[in-house]
Amino acid sequence: MFRKPTGPVEYIIVGLGNPDKKYEQTRHNCGWLALDYIADKCGCKVNKIKFKSFVGETEIGGKKVMLMKPTTYMNNSGQAVTEAMSFYKLPPEKVIVIFDDISLDVGKMRIRQKGSDGGQKGMRSIIYLSGSDEFPRIKIGIGAKPNPNWELAAWVLSKFTQEELKTLSQMFENAYDAVELIVQEKIDRAMNLFN
Repeated sequence: MFRKPTGPVEYIIVGLGNPDKKYEQTRHNCGWLALDYIADKCGCKVNKIKFKSFVGETEIGGKKVMLMKPTTYMNNSGQAVTEAMSFYKLPPEKVIVIFDDISLDVGKMRIRQKGSDGGQKGMRSIIYLSGSDEFPRIKIGIGAKPNPNWELAAWVLSKFTQEELKTLSQMFENAYDAVELIVQEKIDRAMNLFN
């Protein structure tokens, strides 16, 4: 059910990914997939173009949030995110970033209040351009390379299997619940529930 939010944007929920068709359903686009799930659940269209991103506004946990899919390509995600933060005058603590993590199995999720980029280049760009690592983040497992000879780039740009996509949709439900808790300033509870 879509609730038309009023007042200023209080949180930005960012899903990291790449804009081209060829990246759809790939591991690296896990953040976009999660954001699509959240938008769908809220009845929100993420189709306006603003801040070098597709954006839409909705309400989650009683807060007005902007859902955001940067179109800058993964490695330049910080350009889009810092532009939106600056426009809404939001600190990093009010920007929740959702992205893929190869150190977690598919179907696993880890929430962190802040920290390093963990080798994820989209997160690296956000931290570098904002000058802060205080972003709450939801890391979504995409699984490790199936064998050490695979190139990392080839692995993260490979597509999920149908079976994995089924597993992910349950996890995206958890990601939605985690976002709801984080915007209500209950990140510790979210970490206890889902980590």
